[in-house]
Amino acid sequence: MVGCILTGHGSFADGLAGALEMVGGPQTDFVPVTFYESEAAEFSQKVADAISSMASSCDGVLVFCDLMGGTPFNQTMMNAATIPGVEVVTGANLPMLLETLSCRTESSTLDELVECALTAGKMGVDHRVLDASTDTDEDEEDGL
Repeated sequence: MVGCILTGHGSFADGLAGALEMVGGPQTDFVPVTFYESEAAEFSQKVADAISSMASSCDGVLVFCDLMGGTPFNQTMMNAATIPGVEVVTGANLPMLLETLSCRTESSTLDELVECALTAGKMGVDHRVLDASTDTDEDEEDGL
C-alpha cells in the first residue's frame, strides 16, 4: 500500500489529520508531520525520517503539503529527491485527503493516487451562494 504523509505550517498537519479521522475514520500508513518555526533547524531531519520510515514499509510515499514554496514543501522536495518512489502534492485540503485515502487500496499505484489527489483537491474548491428566495427545507441534506 502507498504510504501518506501530511505536512504544513503550525498545527495544519495535526488539525487536518484530526478532521480526516473524524470524517473518514482512522487511517493506516498515514502520518502528520508538523512544522513550527521554533523547530526549523530540526524539520529537515524530521520529515526525512518520516519519509524513510514510510518508504521502507510501503509501496511508495505520497506527501501532502499545505503550501508550495514554504519550508515544509521545500524540505520535503529536497528529501523526496533522494528517495525513489516519493511524490509530493501541494495545496492539501480535506476533500483531497478524504478522496485520495478512500481510493487507496493495496493495488493502488502512486501515480493513480497523485492524479486522484489533484482532481479531488481542485473539486473541493468552490463558491456557493445561498438563494434566499428558494425554500431550502425540502432540499436540505444531512452534513458530514
